[in-house]
Amino acid sequence: MVQIAIIGGGIGGLTAALSLRQSGFEPHVFEQAPALLDVGAAIAIWPNAMRVLERLQLANQILAEAGVMKEIRWLDQHGRLINRVSISDTSGPPAVALHRADLQDTLLHALPPDSIHLGHMLVSHQQHGDKMVATFANGVSCEADFLIGADGIHSGVRSQFLNDGDPIHRGYTVWRGISPEIPDAVPPATAIELHGNGKRFGLGPVGLGRTGWWATANVENDEDLSALFIGWYPSVLELILATPPGSILKTDAFDRQPTRQWGSGRMTLLGDAIHPTTPNLGQGGCLAMEDAFVLAKRFEKYGASEKALRTYERSRYSRTAAVTRYSRYYGVVGQWENVFARAFRRTAFALVPEAVASRLMQIVFEPQKDTRERG
Repeated sequence: MVQIAIIGGGIGGLTAALSLRQSGFEPHVFEQAPALLDVGAAIAIWPNAMRVLERLQLANQILAEAGVMKEIRWLDQHGRLINRVSISDTSGPPAVALHRADLQDTLLHALPPDSIHLGHMLVSHQQHGDKMVATFANGVSCEADFLIGADGIHSGVRSQFLNDGDPIHRGYTVWRGISPEIPDAVPPATAIELHGNGKRFGLGPVGLGRTGWWATANVENDEDLSALFIGWYPSVLELILATPPGSILKTDAFDRQPTRQWGSGRMTLLGDAIHPTTPNLGQGGCLAMEDAFVLAKRFEKYGASEKALRTYERSRYSRTAAVTRYSRYYGVVGQWENVFARAFRRTAFALVPEAVASRLMQIVFEPQKDTRERG
């Protein structure tokens, strides 16, 4: 059986392992952490990624733990409605959000335990003939027919392959958390994004009586998060204060310029390792899941060959580059501070008809052909 080494045990790596097993291959996941503990943040699974979970027969398990989103609302910082759009489509999979740890746990337990190797930090990888050899810091070496780098935004596989420096900081900070409560003022099945002066706050249901939230601000210091949002819509501070401080994740917003070089020989990359995206559209994990499934379908179509890798890379470049770009631009607009720019933003958002907004979202959330068709 064809053996495939997957470097990285995050959402993309685990989805790749499941997709490849479904396609008849033998994947093994090598993760540098001693345990898979993805805590603190929520993840949106938009219809493009839910389609992948349906194909992997995991959608029902995810729905049991997730919160369904049927509408998106944009508000100003005081809670006044700017615009809204329905995202409920009975003909396709729903949009949901859940704790990242719940998604990771579902993916992990769908794989054989002996296919997951923890405590394996990659040192190097080389191709010898028709085999890939990965060497790890613990002294272990692994030989496989193919190697997939799914090791995140600071990918060691990418670094050795491209050596193209660090990801690009986009000028604002991001906080993420999950509150154990749902504020009374928050409508059910609704994702909300509030816009202010160089700051945004988003929230939505993540299932099991919890609310997932995120915040952004044009700051680089350690200013208290709740102090940044004093005077905002009351539910904002309510969610921040109800979240255990130790569980709140704080990161900077990063991405990279697209590249057509995704791999060489019997190695390729997926997810944040090749196309990290700012969190503005909630597509980072979704694109990684798409990558994983499309890669497996290319292996099915072209067999265990380098052609399968190169066709996968070409088929994914345009979509991932476009979504990364849309997310970056959306973040730029969302972080505006100038009073005239903010007035323009509000007017522009308010004037977009729901049909147009739905079409724009469909461009992002519409799944790739490989995830829609059977066979």
